Amino acid sequence: MVTTIDDLVERARESVHRPRAREAYHAQLDGALLVDIRPAAQRAAEGEIPGSLIIERNVLEWRLDPTGSHRIPEASGYDVEVIVVCSEGYASSLAAASLRELGLHRATDLDGGFVGWAADGLPTRQGG
Repeated sequence: MVTTIDDLVERARESVHRPRAREAYHAQLDGALLVDIRPAAQRAAEGEIPGSLIIERNVLEWRLDPTGSHRIPEASGYDVEVIVVCSEGYASSLAAASLRELGLHRATDLDGGFVGWAADGLPTRQGG
């Protein structure tokens, strides 16, 4: 049996609450980590969310594993609320599922991605 990318995304989203932009914005204000995994070129073209952590997808697990030697200071334990952001909310679903496999049980992703965030009129800045 062959698994398609649509199957993987659907499986990654099973039983997981994916906040929309306004809910994620309020979660960020309450201390959740918004983690932008988009590559630099995409952030430059689309923009960025102020206060988000920029951790490109290829190093995400290394930076957020609370026991890893390459973790960031914010990766302080398994109970950290992480909301992963990509452009439209597909790659972020897979990334959040990977973080949950590492034990970050509160990891999820932004439904609609950066595009949905910007469309809701939430704060953005020019990407760098």
